[in-house]
Amino acid sequence: MKTFIGPRLRRLRKETGQTQAEMAKALGISNSYVNMLEKNERSVSVPVLLRLLEAYGVDWREIAEDDSTAALGDLRTVFQDPLFEAHRPDLPQLRALLAHCPDVVQCLLQLHRSYLAATDQILGLSNARESKLRNLQASPEAVVHDFFRNNRNHFPELEDAAAAFWGGREVRSDDVYTALKERLYERLGVTTELVPVARMPESLREYDESRKILRLSEGLDHPNRTFQLVHVTALIEQSELIDTILARLNVVEPAGLNRCRVELANYFAAAVLMPYESFLNEALASKYDFTHLSLRFGVSFEQACHRATTLQRETAKGVPFFFLRIDKAGNVTKRFNSTAFQLAEYGGACPRLDVHSSFRTPGAIVPQFVEMPDGGRFFVFARTVNRPRFTRHTQDKRLAIAMGCGIEHLEAIGYAEEFRQSNPNITEIGINCRICPRANCDQRAHNAMILNAPVDVRRRGPTRYAT
Repeated sequence: MKTFIGPRLRRLRKETGQTQAEMAKALGISNSYVNMLEKNERSVSVPVLLRLLEAYGVDWREIAEDDSTAALGDLRTVFQDPLFEAHRPDLPQLRALLAHCPDVVQCLLQLHRSYLAATDQILGLSNARESKLRNLQASPEAVVHDFFRNNRNHFPELEDAAAAFWGGREVRSDDVYTALKERLYERLGVTTELVPVARMPESLREYDESRKILRLSEGLDHPNRTFQLVHVTALIEQSELIDTILARLNVVEPAGLNRCRVELANYFAAAVLMPYESFLNEALASKYDFTHLSLRFGVSFEQACHRATTLQRETAKGVPFFFLRIDKAGNVTKRFNSTAFQLAEYGGACPRLDVHSSFRTPGAIVPQFVEMPDGGRFFVFARTVNRPRFTRHTQDKRLAIAMGCGIEHLEAIGYAEEFRQSNPNITEIGINCRICPRANCDQRAHNAMILNAPVDVRRRGPTRYAT
């Protein structure tokens, strides 16, 4: 397999302030070879990769890593916008742009994200003071999603730290909660208290840093109490590591930084409770039976699903999933992605996704095949999950989560077994109504911003927005 590293090599040379001749001398190759490598006219050899490590301390796996899959999916989605209809590039052109101008690609993606964010916020702030319109920025949720997506939803540093968490000691799943309480007290001097709901009616967890007291609400079930213990441990013990990871994030707003800090601590907690290798092996053996995985590792169904999206280690990859969580009104409350699937950022997800109908059958898996406007096909399965219950008045606090993967991974998914012997129906969906190009969809909630064709007053289509 040929490996091209042109843009990364050029960036490395500029960062070190070298000319092509100086880099050629450092690597022991000719000037013309460096020039051809930077232009992607030649693939890089293994000896040159090893010399890069010796001369610049650069891990050859980093510089040779192909991170184009997610970016290509993002590019294809961007150019589905009718804004580019007159000059829409084809797939070979997009691949060429990604191979030769990755920085331009990132600028283009950032520009389009900013365009969508600005449009959405302008609509929401149309009655606000003009001064507020001058301070548009990405939402904290968008910051988290983009940061995790750019890192392929995988952070090796946190995986390594989680693998060393118990210091080689094996702790059985039914002993983890007690072991965590003891560890917090013995190593950090933190006392854990289980507090009645009446004492903390508005929170599930509170950490009194000055008194070193961690309070957990009785409203949390056992898996979530355990998870919160590891989460707080991560915030204390792994603060420097998390700071190092956050330094790669080009964001200074506290809201975005703090949301990312919380999610990185959640990532660490999941990696401790569901160790990479054992979780991946169990997931493959059970064909991603998330009910089984949640019982096996003593975690919630949602936590097991979320962990599956992070199994992207280069030498031991799991199925790449996307994860979407919605409330009963259809609002997207959490999203993570290691696929080319585009998840809704603002408003609700596509109403054609059966994740919405899963509220009718609480706790049951709802499978579905879907096709995006760009032709990408995915297998999606959804299920409701319960939120903490505090009183008899909060008994029906449910959310729904959807997990999805490309149809090329069907053989690995047990939930798809009944469909592999048949010709399943495929539901055409979009990201959401605001930017969906399917003009005549019978589930359209409002006219899409990107559709300009006037309605035919002489005809009534599936909806009043139909052209």
